[in-house]
Amino acid sequence: MVQSLPTSLTFAEFVAQFGDDFKYELIDGELVEMEPTGPHEQVTGFINLQLNLAIAHLNQPYFIPMRCLIKPLGLMSAFKPDVIVLDRPALEAEPLWRREPIITLGSSVKLIVEVVSTNWQNDYARKLDDYQALGIPEYWIVDYLGLGGTFFIGSPKQPTITICNLQSDRYQMQAFRGQEYLMSSIFPDLRLTAQQVFRSAE
Repeated sequence: MVQSLPTSLTFAEFVAQFGDDFKYELIDGELVEMEPTGPHEQVTGFINLQLNLAIAHLNQPYFIPMRCLIKPLGLMSAFKPDVIVLDRPALEAEPLWRREPIITLGSSVKLIVEVVSTNWQNDYARKLDDYQALGIPEYWIVDYLGLGGTFFIGSPKQPTITICNLQSDRYQMQAFRGQEYLMSSIFPDLRLTAQQVFRSAE
């Protein structure tokens, strides 16, 4: 369950009060408590492993941090992605990275994964808009329970992975289900089906 707490904060206030507490995100000034389930963490861990293997195979200077905070363009939000792939050389341009794991530039990020919880609207709408505005090249929405609205995952609802690729400053979205292989522009040799991801929750 994800519970919203009635607290209005700026990004700076959020970092000062909750920067070390990764149970919370900030969305439009509202403190959102994150309470992921065990299966959610199983899916997150499986994707983390698969992407780490893909990074090793690709032999690029990418890595997945244990924890990381994203500062969108606005002053009232702070996101904590389930999985984020960073470009190590690009971090030299990050103004805060040397002091704390905060990303302010989309150019530092290769890929973000959000595993959908009950607050699916944030993943499909708000975060998508902000990641697009930051210029993050690839964004995965992993909806292993099929919780998203029918506009996003169709009817009848079913588990779906939506991969958003940035093209001309706009995300092009492609849905993957069942035995379909995920198609990643960042990891073109990735051999992973949607069903393999969904089974990791069992």
